[in-house]
Amino acid sequence: MRAYPRERFSSEVQLTPTMVAAYAHAAGDTNPVHHDRAFAASTRYGRLIASGTHTTALLLGLTASHFSQQGAMVGLEFWVRFRRPIYADETIRLEWLVVKVTPNEKLRGEIVELRGRIKGQDGQTAVGAKGRVLVTARL
Repeated sequence: MRAYPRERFSSEVQLTPTMVAAYAHAAGDTNPVHHDRAFAASTRYGRLIASGTHTTALLLGLTASHFSQQGAMVGLEFWVRFRRPIYADETIRLEWLVVKVTPNEKLRGEIVELRGRIKGQDGQTAVGAKGRVLVTARL
């Protein structure tokens, strides 16, 4: 077995305004709240925030990095809920918990159900997530 229930894995990421602006532009997100300090200061957030695509990509990327150390992984589905902004200068914590592992002969692997979150620097959950991935010996 390559995954097991109650398995936890996590990482920390230090965001910077430069990184946040570059990702937003690369993703085609030209919302000025991600790169224009003066504009961001006039919003409800008061300063630059990371795009949801950026933070979600970091969280999903952690699943691929974790499970590919032992074999291969294919994302099947993910669901996210944005609960509060993540600021462009925060250190965030990405966390996943394996909830259930189900062998799947047809796909020659295991379907792994996950619950995840991104915690902001203040320890509060900023993004909640659920996911299902296929963990297998090879693609």
